[in-house]
Amino acid sequence: MRALLKPYPQKDLGIVLLRPPADMLQHFSGKRLLITDEPADLRNAPEGLVLPEVQPIAKHPLISSFLASEPVLYAAGGWEEMTNWVKHNRGCHCSDHAGYHHHEMTHARRKRGVISLCWYHDTQLRNKESVDLDDLALANTMEFVTERIRRWLGEPVGHKISLGELCWWAIGKGIADKLPQKIISEAMGIPYDVPGGQRKEADVNPWAKQPGEVLAENIKPVLALAIDPETPESYLLRPKRRRYENTKYTQWVKRQPCCACGNGSDDPHHIAGNGFGGMATKAHDLFVIPLCRRCHDSLHANTQDWEAEHGTQEHLLLTTLDRALAMGVIATGKVK
Repeated sequence: MRALLKPYPQKDLGIVLLRPPADMLQHFSGKRLLITDEPADLRNAPEGLVLPEVQPIAKHPLISSFLASEPVLYAAGGWEEMTNWVKHNRGCHCSDHAGYHHHEMTHARRKRGVISLCWYHDTQLRNKESVDLDDLALANTMEFVTERIRRWLGEPVGHKISLGELCWWAIGKGIADKLPQKIISEAMGIPYDVPGGQRKEADVNPWAKQPGEVLAENIKPVLALAIDPETPESYLLRPKRRRYENTKYTQWVKRQPCCACGNGSDDPHHIAGNGFGGMATKAHDLFVIPLCRRCHDSLHANTQDWEAEHGTQEHLLLTTLDRALAMGVIATGKVK
């Protein structure tokens, strides 16, 4: 929750009074609040609840339809995850009835989203048609999905998702085929021909491919694993270790956000101090995590304290591998 409120300091008593509008009282439940100065971009805004800024891509009619579709919602976490998100980020969506709100909250699923209602308004509005509530439910869906995309990309709060990043997320979630063809054309910078339009026969290219086909051809895995269950070492009692090396994969890891601070990474750190790797040998190139130079130096300076603050290297490795698998960076090769 973010709100603009005028303070009324009582210096003699050493307290400050804040007077929120009646429909905002539901947000004050005894939890601690962060108080900061009024930002410049809200200087002329009215007092009351400050709604989050809508991602620019969500304003595009084609993209908004894509973001509100069932496949995208399930890729972002599904109805249950969105309901939990609404519980933690929304008060009662209804501000009618003289501003009265019951202190208990419930959550109702509308046509294209979920809304939060207090018990009083839930008894008044449940199962009733309301264009305003449907619009609020859709807005919740848009914000939930775009927020999940931002977090999946590893970008900080306030980051504006680009068209290319949206396509990247769709590829990673395996729903690139659900993207509108016109959006793919814009993202890839290729001309878009409206289906069914009239053209001269000389302008028709029978070999021209749809934008989705071009996108599919350009999705190439960085690492393709092949499984060989009958290597010569498999039959030895004490086989000599091989060290797996893959420069393409370590370069991809290097381009990911730092798994400690979230900034751009500089190094693919091979996890150490946990038994992986041989004598004076780095771990396999598959066992790497992205780190910026500062975090990398801090880890080597004091591994125990670093892991206590940011998590174990093993957990961060699994997170990195999960991201690579979800994005198709690691693909299955031929099985021998």
